[in-house]
Amino acid sequence: MRITNNMLINNIMTHLSSNLNRTMKYQNQLATGKKISMPSDDPIVASRALKLRTDVAEIQQYSRNMDDALSWMAITEATMNQINDVLQRFREITVQAANGTNTPDDLQKIGAEAQELITQVIQLANTSYAGRYIFSGFKTDKPLLKSDGTFNVDVAKDEFIQFEIGIGDRINVNVPGSDLFNRANDAAEDGDCLLISTLVNIKKAINGEELDPGENQHEKISNLLGELDLEIENLLRVRAGLGARMNRVELTSNRLDDDYVNFTKLMSLNEDVDMAEAIMNLFNEQNVYQASLSTTARVIQPSLVDYLK
Repeated sequence: MRITNNMLINNIMTHLSSNLNRTMKYQNQLATGKKISMPSDDPIVASRALKLRTDVAEIQQYSRNMDDALSWMAITEATMNQINDVLQRFREITVQAANGTNTPDDLQKIGAEAQELITQVIQLANTSYAGRYIFSGFKTDKPLLKSDGTFNVDVAKDEFIQFEIGIGDRINVNVPGSDLFNRANDAAEDGDCLLISTLVNIKKAINGEELDPGENQHEKISNLLGELDLEIENLLRVRAGLGARMNRVELTSNRLDDDYVNFTKLMSLNEDVDMAEAIMNLFNEQNVYQASLSTTARVIQPSLVDYLK
């Protein structure tokens, strides 16, 4: 087969282009720090990179969900702690009022404090987080109680707001007001709230209101202490359940932190280039390219046209 100058030149240009492309490949790797710049560079690495990036993105989203869940639970726990303080103080003044040595003036002062404590409980029941009322179940745009202590919304005891903190893993972040303020009975709109009713009844007994003929005021106050203790026990039950869920979220958060580190490491191993290896390959390809240029200059001989000039 007769070899022409055009055939020789085309073949040389093809090899020079190939050598230059390999040189550019390693230059790009050093510039970007990544093994590939497009899927066609290495389809297997690209496919694995997409999967790992998806996994990391999911972990980040679940972490954000847990941060929001923990914030909601933290404000709920803080609010219930304040309610507990109020109820404990209410119990103290109730025990004090049951003492037969109190004068009518003393009972009046205790009754005034009891009313302030009731108002405080109503305000705490309407606590909001990020514009959402935390005890109103699914109706987070409405406060739980009216100013008179009756329910403002109809809240079922199982109205749980759930956050997804993992694949197929959901957790309740809220405490329905019916569970905390109505002893796990569904709360009907415009209905009486058991907790507030208990406090109001004690306050009325302290003030000497609604006493039956011949009924002893101090005995009635003492008898109502049992109802108040039931409310305090119910509060402790709800707090224990919330605390258990908070512990679970924190454990899951720690696991996700570990998963994020591991998946990020795998993603780095899959995508990131070995700089030392890339530099060595670049130098090798540069040497090959320079040698190709030098060889080309020697191989291409003067043509007949050069002699005719």
